Amino acid sequence: MSKIDIISIAKALNLSKSTVSRAFKENSDINPNTRSRILAYANDLNYRPNHYASNLREQKSKTIAVVVPELSNNYFTQIIEGAEQTAKEAGYHTLIFATDDNVNKEREFITSISNGKVDGVLMSVVGEREDHSYLNNIDLEKMPIVFFDRVYDDIDITKILTDDYQSSFEATEHLIDANCRDIAYLVIDKEHSIGRERYLGYRDALQKHNIPVREDLIVNCSNSYDENFETIKYFLKNKKPDAVFASVERLAFSTYYVCSDLGLNIPKDLKIVAFSSLQIAALLSPPLSTVTQPAEQIGQEAARILLKKLKNEEVEGSKQIVLKSKLIIRRSSQL
Repeated sequence: MSKIDIISIAKALNLSKSTVSRAFKENSDINPNTRSRILAYANDLNYRPNHYASNLREQKSKTIAVVVPELSNNYFTQIIEGAEQTAKEAGYHTLIFATDDNVNKEREFITSISNGKVDGVLMSVVGEREDHSYLNNIDLEKMPIVFFDRVYDDIDITKILTDDYQSSFEATEHLIDANCRDIAYLVIDKEHSIGRERYLGYRDALQKHNIPVREDLIVNCSNSYDENFETIKYFLKNKKPDAVFASVERLAFSTYYVCSDLGLNIPKDLKIVAFSSLQIAALLSPPLSTVTQPAEQIGQEAARILLKKLKNEEVEGSKQIVLKSKLIIRRSSQL
């Protein structure tokens, strides 16, 4: 049997090679009837085009990478879903990579793909206090990068953020309005860009209402649920705050477990608000008040901007795009 390829299909259907080639591309501009005829013929012959080889000839991988600190966090999976949807509509594949909050893994991965394995990168960074100067050696014309959520402030790259300061201010003020005065702030890393902005919002809300900012109510936690359980349990037993503002959702969950262990009633003994994008927040007992970030929109917007850069199109507006989060008040923080 003779070789089946684009050339043989074009000859059999009396069409040009370019027309047949375009028929296999999702965003093809050829006549729909012609495209259907080509795809039906190819399907009868069990022919599948080699997109990888085609992209190599074009010196494009038609792939973007999404780099996140972790995959267990529902917030990042929603961002990935938004980015994948936008990329797919433009005919791009998506490669997912988790750095596990390890700056060395981040550096090694970005360096390894900068040789053309992907066309561009969406990245939530790891080591803001670590050496990330390796990015200065990346050709951002050849492989553009867009930051989202966690960013390196000193790197001149487009950034997609949420209003961490304002939403933290509003969440803290909500707890103050609920007659709380000893409000604890739980954070994993106050020096991260997001941890810092959320702390400033918390601090300024207290100061606005003439409530002292107490360092003993700022609790430094970790990524370990076991460690956080012990840390928060010791804290609640000894400091007895009347409210907790958790800067990430895992700290809210640990607080719920500790309250159950100590026999504390939420919200009677302790009111809780947390950053969280989990849909099950409304199903907790009691339902958790949340600052909900537009995770899927972040992914879509980041991918949209990256695709513009890949087409050498001008990106409108500021290099820093801030999307608004939403404070959803539920029973965990109500009077």
